[in-house]
Amino acid sequence: MMKIMLSITLAIFLSSTIMTVCYLISKKSKKSREKLSPFECGFDPKSSARTSFSIQFFLIAVLFLIFDIEIVILIPTIMTLNKNEPMNYSMTMTIFMLTLILGLIYEWKNNMLEWAK
Repeated sequence: MMKIMLSITLAIFLSSTIMTVCYLISKKSKKSREKLSPFECGFDPKSSARTSFSIQFFLIAVLFLIFDIEIVILIPTIMTLNKNEPMNYSMTMTIFMLTLILGLIYEWKNNMLEWAK
């Protein structure tokens, strides 16, 4: 029990010491209007730097990530073909590919793949 208490005390002391030293030697910067303004090649910006993106961009990005992850799942299953039963493997791959195709058809029918409307 004493070793645990000593370890906890040492960990707290060491982490607080490191945080204090980092705070003392850290570079303090003064925020000014020039430093907070967006920089565009030395010119004043033409529009606000905080413009929002179109929701279509995010939908396409999410769809790309979903299909990318599905490909990452698909590649190792191909490599384990010789270790599985052929019937079990073909059923698993059929269900997986059917799910992908049905998802793509659903997205296509709901115009989720259209960039401009």
